Amino acid sequence: MFLDVQLTNKKKVIVTGACGFIGYHLSLYLIRYNIEVIALDNLNDYYSVNLKKSRLDILKNNRIKFYQIDITNFENLKNCFFLEKPDIVIHLAAQAGVRYSLENPSSYIYNNVVGTFNILELCKNIGIEKLVFASSSSVYGNLKKEKFKEEDRVDNPLNLYSASKKSNELMAFSYSNLYKMHIVGLRFFTVYGPWGRPDMAYFKFTKNIMNDLPIEVYGHGKMYRDFTYIDDIVDAIKEIIPMNNDKLFSKNNFFEILNLGNDNPVELNYFISIIENALGKKAKKVFLEMQPGDMKRTSANLEKVKFKINYSPKTRIEEGISMFVEWYKNYYQ
Repeated sequence: MFLDVQLTNKKKVIVTGACGFIGYHLSLYLIRYNIEVIALDNLNDYYSVNLKKSRLDILKNNRIKFYQIDITNFENLKNCFFLEKPDIVIHLAAQAGVRYSLENPSSYIYNNVVGTFNILELCKNIGIEKLVFASSSSVYGNLKKEKFKEEDRVDNPLNLYSASKKSNELMAFSYSNLYKMHIVGLRFFTVYGPWGRPDMAYFKFTKNIMNDLPIEVYGHGKMYRDFTYIDDIVDAIKEIIPMNNDKLFSKNNFFEILNLGNDNPVELNYFISIIENALGKKAKKVFLEMQPGDMKRTSANLEKVKFKINYSPKTRIEEGISMFVEWYKNYYQ
């Protein structure tokens, strides 16, 4: 394992969006090893600030240094980067949510486009070893194929969120090409698990079913998602961090895009039944048409990431939802 061998010389890692779902889990994981984690987050109110502060309390209890910084504020961000001088940056901060992009589109331009530009520019200026950034499966749109491959054309984003993520990939490639920066973009496929985001469907379903409230089921429950458990995501990122992974970057190639999914798409109706079983309660369903910008199916081809970092997701959806429901009950009751 790289954390026992390749990072024996202590590394400093900045994690943006560290009080978010993935950033929180990754920061906690890295701090357990010989890695100094610098956590950045603006603690915005897109969803429950109290949940973010609960995550932050745990990070601070684990001696993680925290900066409350908005990545769109270049001067504040620059001061942090030049003070801390990280070896590696893992950029997870973003305005998330497909449906919210219909309500507040400017947020996606400022946070995802301008914010990511600021990160790229500062990584160039301080000469980091590697940048890892979050992209999204939404860049694939409604591809007419069984499995989505990294080499597929992604020129038809269905919403501004996916367009902003595609722009992140393009900007990152440009910086990698111009300045020989080692950069990896990760296309996440519907990440879920304990401490997850309240705006995600599984979170809303659990809350409403527990409180005997109806749930809104878009696309009449016929949509498919490649749900990926948070521990599998963290396992993958930890394998991407080392510099001496000969498979990750080929000769004269400093840029890579990787799918991180579960390779097992699940129909929404079946997904709801798993939550019902975990709660021991039936849902009151209100079936609706698909919303604008929604994808009918996400499905990750994992051949490339399996070769590059030996990625192998292990958590079955039934097991993962059970662990989420257990956390939800403990946290909210």
